[in-house]
Amino acid sequence: MKKITKLLVANRGEIALRVLRSAKEMGIATVAIYSEADRNALHVRYADEAVCVGPPASKDSYLRGDKILAVCKELGVDAIHPGYGFLSENAGFARMVREAGLIFVGPSPEAMEMMGDKLSAKQAVKAYNIPLVPGTDEAISDVAAAKEIAKEVGFPILIKASAGGGGKGMRIVNGADEFEEQMQLAINEAVSAFGDGAVFIEKFVTGPRHIEIQVLGDEHGNIVHLFERECSIQRRHQKVIEEAPSSVLTPELRAEMGRCAVDVARACNYAGAGTVEFLLDDKRNFYFLEMNTRLQVEHPVTEQITGLDLVKEQIKVAQGEPLAFSQDDLTITGHAMELRVYAEDPQNNFLPDIGTLTTYVRPQGPGVRVDDGFEQGMEIPIYYDPMIAKLVTFGADRAEAIARMLRAIEEYKITGIETTLPFGAYVMRHPAFVSGDFDTNFIKDHFSPADLAPITPDEATAKVAAALGAMLLSEKKPKTTAATGETAGAEVSGWRRNRLGVR
Repeated sequence: MKKITKLLVANRGEIALRVLRSAKEMGIATVAIYSEADRNALHVRYADEAVCVGPPASKDSYLRGDKILAVCKELGVDAIHPGYGFLSENAGFARMVREAGLIFVGPSPEAMEMMGDKLSAKQAVKAYNIPLVPGTDEAISDVAAAKEIAKEVGFPILIKASAGGGGKGMRIVNGADEFEEQMQLAINEAVSAFGDGAVFIEKFVTGPRHIEIQVLGDEHGNIVHLFERECSIQRRHQKVIEEAPSSVLTPELRAEMGRCAVDVARACNYAGAGTVEFLLDDKRNFYFLEMNTRLQVEHPVTEQITGLDLVKEQIKVAQGEPLAFSQDDLTITGHAMELRVYAEDPQNNFLPDIGTLTTYVRPQGPGVRVDDGFEQGMEIPIYYDPMIAKLVTFGADRAEAIARMLRAIEEYKITGIETTLPFGAYVMRHPAFVSGDFDTNFIKDHFSPADLAPITPDEATAKVAAALGAMLLSEKKPKTTAATGETAGAEVSGWRRNRLGVR
């Protein structure tokens, strides 16, 4: 067995803290890396040791595998945990780590390469009879030939980048007349985003739900699934709200999707924590999409319903330990929700809204978990993903998890920037979400920026006057509002006050 004694976390923010905490509980010494922009970040202060690896831009710091390995050599590190994003699915980096004689806390570079390319992933899982979305099994560059295939598959279709992710290099085509233009746009975007213009065609599944299965494998051939996560509430093809378990899966369908996910992992000899993503159509047919060969952002909801610490499990697997449980040992307990709290403005197409966290007070109480990497007074840097935190709630059932999420959103006080907290409250109260009758089109079908309309200057002035009058009459302090921490009847923050011209 390969005992890890000193672990470097090649990441930042909440996921770096998340990994560092589990390592500390396991008695493992820890090393953080940081860019110049993150000099005062919480993960830097939390780790036993911390080293600056470059300027703010990711390409000059968090993506510099050579600098990270040099830090490992200098400080006697024997293992690297990549978190998610950055180098977490970079097979070349994983291979460099292995060749340097260090332990990479994640799957093999070979598994990454196989599953990192959507076409090779499809080929790998064919032998296991995994349901696939109708379409092509290989890259297409001939526009005329691709157009004929699209007609055979039937419009609408998706043109997708083979090396894609996050919605990049993906185009919906509703008819033959727009096919050529959309295919060229997809190729151009794929080259720009991934350096690889390979694209393929899939039937566009209307009204799908995005269901993913957490898998865990060891180096001894044992693989289990840890049930599903519902990830259908998305903006720009990226998740905003996740929950576990899904409200629509029957025990039979859950078992079948779990079996398929395990087979996908088996197809690439997977060791570690990974996620197999599926589309579920309105007739409850499911189709394999891809496998993410890393820890997912939304892993906390799985931890809540299974009682497992996935980071600790990753580390144990990386040390060569066999899984301490079988599939029959695993059960679902309760229900969990996760809201990604982004520094984004839902009223402005979810565009990032950088600034200073003038007020930052986390919610507390039963069934509430906050994974974050910020504190009051810190700035949201422009260089990285705008996620501030993951707000997770857990309850005996879905209704209690939703109720706790609404309560937690009310307690979460953030001013100085716009966030997705008000959007989260809107979703939690919406009849379609509460009933479980929704899909990946939720925002398009049910949400409008007007649903979270900002206070106009006249309204703000009137409300301030009303609040002051009420205070004089009652001699009570003003209360704070739900998702924003505003003073009742007053503006949200200096940022919004300046924006509205209210004085």
